[in-house]
Amino acid sequence: MNLLRPTGPKRILFFLLADAVISGFTLLLSYGLRFNFEIPQAFIHSFFSIFLLLFVLKIIAFSLFNIYMIAWRFFSLEDAKKLLLAHLMAYGTFTLVMLQHYEIFSPFPRSVIGIDFVLSLFLIGFLRISKRYYLEQGDKSKMEPTLIIGANTKANQLIKGSFNGEIDYFPSAILSISDEDVDAVHTFINGVKVYALDELEALVEQESIQAAIITLNLEGPELNFLYDKLQAVGIKEVHFYNLLKDNKQKLEALSITDLLARHPKDLDPTKIAEFIKDKKVLITGAGGSIGSEISRQCKNFGAKELILVEHGEYNLYKIKETLPLGIAKLLSVVDKKALDELFNVYKPDIVIHAAAYKHVPLCEDNIEIAIKNNIMGTMNVIDSSIKYGVQKLVIILTDKAVRPTNVMGATKRVTELYAQNVDSKNTEIVAVRFGNVLGSSGSVIPKFKYQIEQGGPLTVTDAEMTRYFMLIPEACQLVLQAASIAKGNELFILDMGEPVKILDLAKKMIQLYGKEDEVKIEFTGIRAGEKLYEELMFDENDTQTKYESIFITKPTHYDIDELRRDISDLFTMDKKLQTLQKIVPEFNHEA
Repeated sequence: MNLLRPTGPKRILFFLLADAVISGFTLLLSYGLRFNFEIPQAFIHSFFSIFLLLFVLKIIAFSLFNIYMIAWRFFSLEDAKKLLLAHLMAYGTFTLVMLQHYEIFSPFPRSVIGIDFVLSLFLIGFLRISKRYYLEQGDKSKMEPTLIIGANTKANQLIKGSFNGEIDYFPSAILSISDEDVDAVHTFINGVKVYALDELEALVEQESIQAAIITLNLEGPELNFLYDKLQAVGIKEVHFYNLLKDNKQKLEALSITDLLARHPKDLDPTKIAEFIKDKKVLITGAGGSIGSEISRQCKNFGAKELILVEHGEYNLYKIKETLPLGIAKLLSVVDKKALDELFNVYKPDIVIHAAAYKHVPLCEDNIEIAIKNNIMGTMNVIDSSIKYGVQKLVIILTDKAVRPTNVMGATKRVTELYAQNVDSKNTEIVAVRFGNVLGSSGSVIPKFKYQIEQGGPLTVTDAEMTRYFMLIPEACQLVLQAASIAKGNELFILDMGEPVKILDLAKKMIQLYGKEDEVKIEFTGIRAGEKLYEELMFDENDTQTKYESIFITKPTHYDIDELRRDISDLFTMDKKLQTLQKIVPEFNHEA
């Protein structure tokens, strides 16, 4: 078996012998064509010397162009160009030698050289391309007929990758959906025809297409529109195509995150870098979904030092593994003494407060600890920041603080009021409110993913329930961007786009997994404290900043001494919900 195993020397020897046979055959055939296959005896005498010289010149030219180093199955158009140039060199050199020393080769019919050039180029080229052609035709039956979305350079690279066996999909057609490539409709890219969007249904049926690969940068409404179109014509398997830096090709399955994600157009990395660079940054809740991403972003934007504060040992361990140079501190923000000591030792320039209990039903079941952690913990961070002269304090808030119906939302609204009305002295306090982030711990997407993998059912509380969603990295960058323009005691609101129905999200996740016939959806009813619809703003008079994704709302006045007394009562009195309602009149608890 080892004798048949391809190696470099074996390849060179094989092609040398093959080229010798082909060259002899084409030269003889050229003579035959020239003389109508009745070659005069006089011309036979010089045949072998002409063949020998021409073949040696071919070997030299092929070697100079590395023709013998090309892997047989990967022979490409660029390699065909090299083969043409090598032939031109060999036959050009032969012609010069023949003109200088014609007497050596006489009699020699000059037209033979032109005929042989064409025949040799064709047959040697055919030999080189034959294995690739054979493999592509052989693999075609084993590969899924696939539709490429987008008539562009990436589509061309994808087709080449398929022909070279780098991906297990066979491009049957290309679909043009962009105005930029509309001129390409009914043309061919690397042998694959381009079609218009209105031809999709007939095309899928005609080519028996089973999968689609997107080569365009699509998001939000465009991507959802395309996905729904593909689903309607029976294409269930959808991938994104990426060409990596080392020219390796990568396919990534379309995910629910891709369909829900909205990428803000006004992210300003320069502004964020100016805010973070060379600063000491302390992050509370640094091991959580938001806190950990904020920590990574601060590192990427050039923070001088990161102090990672987290009360969960495992979460702190995980973020410390990601950011080994960060200073990991295991403590709770409700421990005022430990927090003061931490601020005194490290003297941070910026504090980002992401520590909070966020799970609505759990906070409903543990009201006292939710109040203590979310309100007392945030007050401690605010007071310590002011006491130790922190330049800027950023507090992460939630849309559930708007007209809250649950304890978690009400506690976050209390922290908003405290942040807006406390005497911050030289510390600029900025609060940033936004909705759900995609894929965070405890969020609906990981839950649905687990339920699908278990065979269902997917549990949806109500058919009308909606939520706002944003990617964690984009949300965190917008938080930092809002903080960079804040002047103190402000409440910023991130534009989360359009709300998404949880039922639609569940259906799309089931589709993406191809489990429509297996996984069902069950409605369980709204849980304690949950809203059907979340809100981000109190009123429509909230003003937009210079960034279209960031709004600023007017502060709510609350006498700080009275607020402190009310919060003190909240901590000490038994009737927690009534006291919460006194501080937050719009709190309408739905147990």
